[in-house]
Amino acid sequence: QVQLVESGGGLVQAGGSLRLSCAASGGAFSSYDMGWFRQAPGKEREFVAGIAWSGRTTSYRNSVKGRFTVSRDNAKNTVYLQMNSLKAEDTAIYYCAAAPGRLELARTRENEYDYWGQGTQVTVSS
Repeated sequence: QVQLVESGGGLVQAGGSLRLSCAASGGAFSSYDMGWFRQAPGKEREFVAGIAWSGRTTSYRNSVKGRFTVSRDNAKNTVYLQMNSLKAEDTAIYYCAAAPGRLELARTRENEYDYWGQGTQVTVSS
């Protein structure tokens, strides 16, 4: 069973940048496809970005394409989310998640992920 711990959240002005990290332990990190989700107050959790176990396949929700970049370092058991040109509507709690299996897919559905971190708050002031 893998444990996930997010970090890097905080308060930033609109137009600024943040890099989130998610450190994994307790499992073979390179055996998991990874994803980032977010949940804003009063809203359902939504997919943000996904990356396959190899790092070669990625996927993004439309509203973050061109601004966010997901990457991973399997040697460091860590997945990252670089967020640039942040907007007020990006304000949310951001969660990383792990889906077992080397399918070379950037999975987008919440129910495909078995393990979740505790989340990190991102607040963008306008």
